[in-house]
Amino acid sequence: MSDTRDTIFQSTDLVHHRVEFLEAARHGLARLRDKDGTSLVMLPESRLELLEELAEWNSTHSRLEALLRRGAPPSLDDLGALAWLRVFDRDELHEFSQELSDALVASHSDRDLRPLRDCVHAWRVTARQLEDPLRNAILRGKVSDDDFVEAARPDGE
Repeated sequence: MSDTRDTIFQSTDLVHHRVEFLEAARHGLARLRDKDGTSLVMLPESRLELLEELAEWNSTHSRLEALLRRGAPPSLDDLGALAWLRVFDRDELHEFSQELSDALVASHSDRDLRPLRDCVHAWRVTARQLEDPLRNAILRGKVSDDDFVEAARPDGE
């Protein structure tokens, strides 16, 4: 058989060419034309998971971008599944959106969800920290030179 990307298997090929069909699927995808003309594709489950998650996050990113273009702060209802972003101000939301965009490009290019998952995880962890008033005050508090003092060298060193 030639390049598997150009090969379209027929349902009857599954009897005599099932090894080739499965091999094509393992290496990207295998096309199968059913008796009624329906075109079916078999691919590794990890590739399907990648495509589904990228599609979901691309849609979410587009929705967030539209909310940010509106000008008004997004409500919890507007944010929906992204309601955990409510602790961030407008500039931070723009920063998240840009990082999410970069992570989507990297994940798509690398065919690996780690950049996307790492980005979202880091922002979720930060959001959880900012929900605590004390941590929020520390993380967002003003810092001046008076806040820093020279530390003495510990005894014995």
